[in-house]
Amino acid sequence: MRSRAGTSRPGGPGSPGGPPGPPGRSQFEGLAARALHCPRCNAAMPVRERLLLVLPDGELHEYLCARCLTSLGTRTTRDVPDPRVVP
Repeated sequence: MRSRAGTSRPGGPGSPGGPPGPPGRSQFEGLAARALHCPRCNAAMPVRERLLLVLPDGELHEYLCARCLTSLGTRTTRDVPDPRVVP
């Protein structure tokens, strides 16, 4: 059995024959977690998303374990300015 460490697949992000790196990330902008690993429950658990803070350029959300309410991480959403509104 051969080790795959240090090898890369042709056609991956950023390679000449593959899809572009950063512009391809726009499809994941609205991605939100449904389940995350909870170290206290020692299992992948459903999460609750709680709004922590409203920032000038977006919002800060916290993910909590639905069973024990342990904080599992945060996510920042960025507000996209409306192109129809002229400042």
